[in-house]
Formats: sequence, C-alpha cells, structure tokens
Amino acid sequence: MSFREEHELHKRRFGRNFGLGLVLVAFVALVFGLTVVKVMNVGQVQGFDHAVRPELVPQEKVAKP
Repeated sequence: MSFREEHELHKRRFGRNFGLGLVLVAFVALVFGLTVVKVMNVGQVQGFDHAVRPELVPQEKVAKP
C-alpha cells in the first residue's frame, strides 16, 4: 500500500492555515497579557451598582485655623 503524493494545493493551504493559527495564538497571548497587566495594576475594583457608597463620595477638605 503506497500513499499518494500530497497535492500542491494542500501544501499551500497548510501554509495559510499555519500562519492564521500563529496569528490567532499571538492575539490570544496579547489579550491575556493585557488582562494580566490590567488586573495586577488595579487596586480595589468597585463596579457601578446604582447604590451610593460613602467611600466613593469625595470628601470636603476642612481648613485648619
């Protein structure tokens, strides 16, 4: 039993698929890296939940006499 030689079209298609795969892996790595950097640089995260939270209200500065 012998295998047929791979057609030239399949070789070109493999090259394109491999290139697209590399681009997708690079994009996923970029998004993952940006996510990790953003999570590590942010302190306490509080979302907007339509409720007043005193810690988010700016405090007035009291002048010392």
